[in-house]
Amino acid sequence: MDIDKILELIFSIAPAVVVGAVAYYFFQQHIENENKRRHFLLKKDLQKEAFPLRLQAYERMALFLERIAPSNLLTRVNPTSPNKDDYESLLIATIEQEFEHNLSQQIYVSDQCWSIVQAAKNATIQLIRKAKVHENTDTANKLREVVLTELIDKPAPSSAALAFIKQEVSEMW
Repeated sequence: MDIDKILELIFSIAPAVVVGAVAYYFFQQHIENENKRRHFLLKKDLQKEAFPLRLQAYERMALFLERIAPSNLLTRVNPTSPNKDDYESLLIATIEQEFEHNLSQQIYVSDQCWSIVQAAKNATIQLIRKAKVHENTDTANKLREVVLTELIDKPAPSSAALAFIKQEVSEMW
């Protein structure tokens, strides 16, 4: 008789256990979906707020690259003396100052973009240094001429970086 009562008890409890397990499963799925939805909405709101900041960072990087383009840099920064070493130092200091002014923008742009901007800066500095040791360079004005004639046949180092920024921004839309 005990076995009959135990079986009867199991048969009466079994549907409740099955219903409870199914309810628990659906409740867990509902909670998981709600968490995903909240996370998605939060991420969407953050992206909406961060997008203008990222766009502004790309704009500042583009402005930096335009400002250090040798043709723009040499017309904006005039030599203070005829000494080519002083002018080289002034140009490099100007580039470094511009770069330091924009250091914080690296958190908003991609790592690849930041690396390309750094490479463009370093290539521009290298171009100026190479022009200084050129055999025809003996004054600050000659340094300007040598740098500009170097760029007649090839684009400025900042041109490639600027093209990359434009491509990356176009992919953000």
